[in-house]
Amino acid sequence: MKRQVFNPFLPSYEYIPDGEPHIFGDRLYLYGSHDKFNGLSFCLNDYVGWSAPLSDLGDWRYEGVTFRRRQDPLSRKPVWAGFNGLAAPDVCRGPDGRYYLYYFVGMNSRISVAVCDYPAGAFRLLGYLRYADGRPVGSKKEPVQFDPGVFRDDDGAYYLYSGFGPVKYPKILMGRQKASKHGPMAFVLEKDMLTVKGDFTYIGVCGREEGKGTPYENHEFFEASSMRKFDGKYYFIYSSFQGHELCWAVSDRPTSGFEYGGTLVSNGDVGINGRTLEQAVNYTGNTHGSVIRIGEKYYVFYHRQTNKHHFSRQACAEEIRFENGRFLQAELTSCGLNGGPLRGEGRYEARIACNLYSREGAYWYGVIKRPKRAHPYFTQSGRDRERGGDQYIANFCDGATAVFKYFDLTETVKISVTLRGRARGEMRVYTEAEELAAVIAVCGKGLRAYGASFRSASSKSPLRFVFRGKGRPDFLSFQLGGPDRPETDESGNEEEIRFGSAR
Repeated sequence: MKRQVFNPFLPSYEYIPDGEPHIFGDRLYLYGSHDKFNGLSFCLNDYVGWSAPLSDLGDWRYEGVTFRRRQDPLSRKPVWAGFNGLAAPDVCRGPDGRYYLYYFVGMNSRISVAVCDYPAGAFRLLGYLRYADGRPVGSKKEPVQFDPGVFRDDDGAYYLYSGFGPVKYPKILMGRQKASKHGPMAFVLEKDMLTVKGDFTYIGVCGREEGKGTPYENHEFFEASSMRKFDGKYYFIYSSFQGHELCWAVSDRPTSGFEYGGTLVSNGDVGINGRTLEQAVNYTGNTHGSVIRIGEKYYVFYHRQTNKHHFSRQACAEEIRFENGRFLQAELTSCGLNGGPLRGEGRYEARIACNLYSREGAYWYGVIKRPKRAHPYFTQSGRDRERGGDQYIANFCDGATAVFKYFDLTETVKISVTLRGRARGEMRVYTEAEELAAVIAVCGKGLRAYGASFRSASSKSPLRFVFRGKGRPDFLSFQLGGPDRPETDESGNEEEIRFGSAR
């Protein structure tokens, strides 16, 4: 039986935001930043590689460390050296067949370049992106260099995109650097992949001060430059000032004439069915990613927030519709790369919830971790891959809601949930059209499984779990069963709880 794929699609201990997917050979490689669990700033881990065969997007392989923070002696030392993260990289294959990594460190306004003979090997530092006279890009009066995106056109020309929208950051972080008021910039690269030809040009994607009264209004460029080409058109992908959304613009040329297209994905599902930010069905925060075509399908990669702040982000992906040259906003799901609904039997971890909110709704995650007694959140017990990284939903208190999309529930007749901690009340489970499919009585403490019969639903149905009662349990997992499966053990003894595999 083929392995199922969930969101987030990497192991629960892995925190890879800012993902850029690229196909090299017969594998899909993901290049991103690397957050620490419960870190104190963005991107504090070394770059690591992950890849999957194009024939099986559930079989992700860890490629090891590809570049270490201490390998970059070129970057100026920041005020707080410990907060100087390796941020938002991108990779392309150069004309010499080698692979070139573009990235920046902290807010130093310089793009660094590293090279490797393999798409996920150990990259070696080359130097700063530079002008023909040897001066680093970012040393002149140009706006701050940020979130580089690199692109190879069909004619063999190479381009690099960069930019950062104006925002009120403390002067200690920005220094004398200027934000990019006129949106993203484009540079043409020489064949050495290190030198730019001439100066930069603005590509026509509106900055914050220029969007009013245009189609870009409320979706102006902020950061996260990425370029792709489909069916002869150039698609510039970026994170808007909304923060929670990735947007796209389209042109017939790689460096000018871009017109606003729409939203690709929002990590709060804002915009789906007219949903506003106040109605977000997830705890929102920044996002960064891009689009890849695999065969006849398109996928958008983005990241979600965990642990009540911006600094523990995880890679997710959704299949996205592309019709008549336009992308239609993708809905958040638990089965993004799976190719269809998940099976209506077996054990599923609560961490794959695609929507999570409280009785008070959701809110925007910031850079400071704030206690929110009424709100559930994703977190983990182990802190790294060696200790496990056992992720779950914490603080699943009265009114907390977790949604999982989608499942084939045509033969599902029973359900159970595993909770940890003190709880008394009931877990209500809804399917499509808000149909109440099960009511699971909950009363106990410690690690316990609670079960009930389940009203079967359609072949593509959501599952929405809502807790009503007292206590603040951890929601660890749930089990779905068909008519030919044994009942779930509800003894409450950890060693005696037995679940089938969802894989």
